Amino acid sequence: MTQARLHAGPAWGLLSACGAGFLWGTGALVVDVLVAQHGFTPAHISFWRFAIGAVVLLAVFGRRIPWARLRGVAGTVLVAGLAMAGYVLCWFLGIERIGPAVPTLIALCLPPVLVTLVAVLRGQERLDAQIVGVLAAALAGTALVVWPHGGGGPAASAGLLAGIGFSVASAVLYAGFTLVSGRLSTTLGAGPATTCLTVVAACAMALYALVQPLHWPQGIPPQAWYLYLGVVTAALALLAFSWGAARLSPTGLTVATLVEPLTAVLLSALLLGQHLGGGQLLGGVLLMAGIWVLGRRVTAKPHSAPQWP
Repeated sequence: MTQARLHAGPAWGLLSACGAGFLWGTGALVVDVLVAQHGFTPAHISFWRFAIGAVVLLAVFGRRIPWARLRGVAGTVLVAGLAMAGYVLCWFLGIERIGPAVPTLIALCLPPVLVTLVAVLRGQERLDAQIVGVLAAALAGTALVVWPHGGGGPAASAGLLAGIGFSVASAVLYAGFTLVSGRLSTTLGAGPATTCLTVVAACAMALYALVQPLHWPQGIPPQAWYLYLGVVTAALALLAFSWGAARLSPTGLTVATLVEPLTAVLLSALLLGQHLGGGQLLGGVLLMAGIWVLGRRVTAKPHSAPQWP
């Protein structure tokens, strides 16, 4: 990738990352439908999502993989692919227990804080008042949306704790994945990097076959949902994420994908009939305000290469 291409268009990178977040937010509802209405397990859904995405990406980018450069970052690709499989699986396990909204919020709103702390410690991000305000808006928005969720007795409380635990694990893995994804995208190119990571994730999830068969679902509705997850929320969304990763800092990338929890919450209210209170609406406004400030920040800066670990 040339320096001109690397430095160009941080605003487009932000838009691309937001687009990935939006597509992932729609996927949260699809997973909820597959679990609640069709009885599929999160591991089963994760495998077919990555497997379909890998086939699509290999068909498009397979011949463009720079094998010489890939050998130099093979270890990073392996670890990042495993982290990608892990954070998606934990996210789906959280959705299985407490629905799509809260796991998506935790899994996406916690990483910006973790990533920023690492970036500041490494000297890759300057902790100024503006970025603190963006993070504060993200945390406040998360708290407002999560706060109304609860109650229902001991069984519900146990399910809530398990769902939150899986969501936090997803957030930690996603933060680690984000910290290296930009470097892989600039080294290999967005398409080849996404392809390699998705193949690794699919192979990792294929190990689930040792526990339970990974059969292709029967019936048109679940098959259509699986194809949507694989083509749209894996291949297309991950490609958009990688493209944005090469043009944004780690903090900017994680904040941009906060569109995902906002999408999940709004669609849960519109399509699944989940109540959306005034506090949750305020939380959504805070999240969008943070992304708007981030957009002004990246477009106001001179075009320079983002710093990655």
